[in-house]
Amino acid sequence: MNYIKLFPCFILFLCLSCEADSYEKGEGEYSLTQADMADLTVDQQKHAVSFLTDDGAGYQLTNPFTAQWIATADTTYRTIIYYNKVKEGFAEVKGATHVVTLSPIPHWRLKAQPQDPVDIESLWLAPNGRYLNVALLLKTGRISDEELPHNVSLAQDTVISHTNGCRTVHYRLLHSQNGIPQYYTNRRYISILLPQPQPDTIHLTLQTYNGPLHRTISR
Repeated sequence: MNYIKLFPCFILFLCLSCEADSYEKGEGEYSLTQADMADLTVDQQKHAVSFLTDDGAGYQLTNPFTAQWIATADTTYRTIIYYNKVKEGFAEVKGATHVVTLSPIPHWRLKAQPQDPVDIESLWLAPNGRYLNVALLLKTGRISDEELPHNVSLAQDTVISHTNGCRTVHYRLLHSQNGIPQYYTNRRYISILLPQPQPDTIHLTLQTYNGPLHRTISR
């Protein structure tokens, strides 16, 4: 299977919202809580024990946790993590959401290349240069008690090496609506793992409800 499944509803540790702006400002329990995209380290018991943010800040967890989406031991998961700093190098986690990571696949290896429309809210290059982060807006709904997934993948069309030594990669985001009704909009984050050595310019194309969208990001 060359496609990653995105469920419109996703399970969170402590049942917190995945949206970074969902916390109320003030003196409440989460007034000091911050949210970051991060790589989460999982131990042999499938407990998350530490994380490294895209800004390069590393923390040990004072409250190691597990979640339904943590299915593999001794690995790293991509997340949006909500936490309070306890002291230097230590943090208390308040919530974590799994972020799907896509790796580019040469277009000729993909048997199906669905391009059902999907909207995009924002995209940004991680400060560490490892990821291109994307906030997608998915149209979703239920047709029964079963929750169906959206299918997404990333096609790599070309890699251009310029005479000045710079490299440009051209990606296409592929999306299958999978028969899901389009009743309401749900934000879902994905991270694109960039190849090494890192390209100098990334050209991303996707099909939106208003037609093809082309975005170019330079580092």
